Amino acid sequence: MKLFFCVAISAITGFASSLVMGQGFPQKPVRIMVGSAAGGPIDLVARLTASKLTESFNQQFIVENRLGASGTIAAEFVARSPKDGYILSLGSQSTLCSAPAIYPKIPYDSVTDFAPIGLIAGADFVLVVNPSVPARTVSEFIALAKAKPGTLTFGSAGAGSGTHLSVELFKSMAKVDMLHVPYKGGALAVVDLLSGQLNFMFDTITNSSAHIKSGKLRALGVTSASRSPLLPDVPAIAEAGLPGYEATTWFGLLGPAGTPQDVVSRLSSVLLKKDENLRQRMLTQGLTPMENTPEQFAQLIKADVKKWAEVVRISGARLN
Repeated sequence: MKLFFCVAISAITGFASSLVMGQGFPQKPVRIMVGSAAGGPIDLVARLTASKLTESFNQQFIVENRLGASGTIAAEFVARSPKDGYILSLGSQSTLCSAPAIYPKIPYDSVTDFAPIGLIAGADFVLVVNPSVPARTVSEFIALAKAKPGTLTFGSAGAGSGTHLSVELFKSMAKVDMLHVPYKGGALAVVDLLSGQLNFMFDTITNSSAHIKSGKLRALGVTSASRSPLLPDVPAIAEAGLPGYEATTWFGLLGPAGTPQDVVSRLSSVLLKKDENLRQRMLTQGLTPMENTPEQFAQLIKADVKKWAEVVRISGARLN
């Protein structure tokens, strides 16, 4: 009886101290780790989020860029950090769901090593071709690819990136073969696409919109399930020749597994209340404001890990 009483007191004390810490959180600056360089879409989402959290908690949230291995270095750092909410990750679909399938020895488990807090934003890709490509619709593009297997070339921001795997999914569903040319960043790939050294690319809308408007690139379809408000005249690939196709990327906030639930709840409550100013800032940058609960975010990660593992398996894109 005495042992049971001590265990019960210990459990209650631990819960109470966790609750008190959560209610007082944050009492010092919080670091948000980003696995990409400053200026990219993930970094942009992180900085918008840090600004909102700083304002909401009257405590500094600082963005830190830790580059390398497609974002996995930053993700591992967070996974191995103290479980107190003061080191967080701005994670992406690519780092959490694609990278585990691409890299054979990834140093973390996306499902068990993190405490999901909530989605923040999503982004769509657009299928753009060099004007020399004789296809003006998705259906014509698929027909061209089938007529010339293995000859159409596409660039990406790197093996395993969203701009790569979105094409691999397209190839699998359309049953076509195309040649992948990976680059160290999407901007470099766009340069070669504009010059005609590449035939096409699945690029972020913000990167390509100016070239689409100027006629330097031709947009055939967007990767979201429905049309994008940023390109209302461009059909979704799913409605223009490949039913059921959808490949978007998302960005969300996570802590290390074991982060106190009350800390997760306090952070989540802020993410769920985006004001109109923040929404507009995201939209003007080609981002779609998103939100969900920690539980819903956890389920999304599980589903996307399974989805992209299958895409990688079919494509053979795994790295050594």
